[in-house]
Amino acid sequence: MNGSRARIAPSILSADFARLSDEIARCESGGADLIHIDVMDGCFVPNLTFGAKVIETVRRLTALPLDVHLMVVEPEKYFEDFARSGANTLTIHAEVAPHLHRQVHRIKELGCLAGVAVNPATPLDAVGEIAADLDLLLVMTVNPGFGGQSFIGAMLDKIRRARALLDAARSRAALEVDGGIARDTIGHCWRAGADTFVAGNAIFSAHDPAGEIGELRGRCGVSV
Repeated sequence: MNGSRARIAPSILSADFARLSDEIARCESGGADLIHIDVMDGCFVPNLTFGAKVIETVRRLTALPLDVHLMVVEPEKYFEDFARSGANTLTIHAEVAPHLHRQVHRIKELGCLAGVAVNPATPLDAVGEIAADLDLLLVMTVNPGFGGQSFIGAMLDKIRRARALLDAARSRAALEVDGGIARDTIGHCWRAGADTFVAGNAIFSAHDPAGEIGELRGRCGVSV
């Protein structure tokens, strides 16, 4: 998919929830393409975060697509509720999806785009047989569970290989990266073949979150 525009997906994991409406409005004014919502169950990852009610709340606050990342075991238990709550994309982890083909197509049946994520140590072979069916492939560039982590440099080669995998499958799936995305890393990921970037701490800790979205996109050599 890596076309003319880098897509920026602010992660509300790093937002100030006391001012969530304002935070999302700033993202919109800055030109965000998606709002990224991390769902963690305290089992697959050592943290507990959002559920259907938060997705419903964010849906009321914005017309931007909601990019919902399920870091949970048995993700299929949540598909219907999350789709009903307003999710546009549901991304599940290959590590907890032994019936990946069935789960990807169930997401599509519910009217959502279907994504699959792979952790840093998970080989891309885990998604090779499903690549042509994906709407999004998410390469984790940190070990998931917490915001504000440092980018794992070895993941640049994995992003390149993920782009080659999608191209070989003639897939039009977005290639998303998540973890440690900031001014000093986003350009490298773009040139490696990624086109969609989840950024939480880099945006919401910035003096000007709206302006930071443009700064990040500019590091990809793409006009706002």
